[in-house]
Amino acid sequence: MEVRTETVIEKDTVLVEMPVVVERVAVLDTVSHLENKYAASSAVVSDGVLKHTLETKPVKLPAVVDKQIVYRDSLIYRDRVQTVTVEVEKKLTGWQQAKLRVGGFCFFAVILIALYFLITQFINLKLF
Repeated sequence: MEVRTETVIEKDTVLVEMPVVVERVAVLDTVSHLENKYAASSAVVSDGVLKHTLETKPVKLPAVVDKQIVYRDSLIYRDRVQTVTVEVEKKLTGWQQAKLRVGGFCFFAVILIALYFLITQFINLKLF
């Protein structure tokens, strides 16, 4: 059995949520308005006093982080060949081995042919 472990670090992007922040300031000045993708600012003059409001917008910013990925793989090696020993009770005799080699049917045919020739030879001998 073999276990392989591989660790890969990839760059991944996550979204970071910016908190909403509200700030106010009052000064003796003229009217102003500022706005960008992170915040909006407005100023109002009332009774000779400028009231300024700054509000951040709820924005999710992408941030790059390292993401660790662990790959684990297991290999199992097994032998598929099984050796089985079969014991024979006793050895075959010469007659049994010959019968197995020639086969039952062929052996019977050889005996019939031999008997045919013997009978024909015996009949031919008595007639002369």
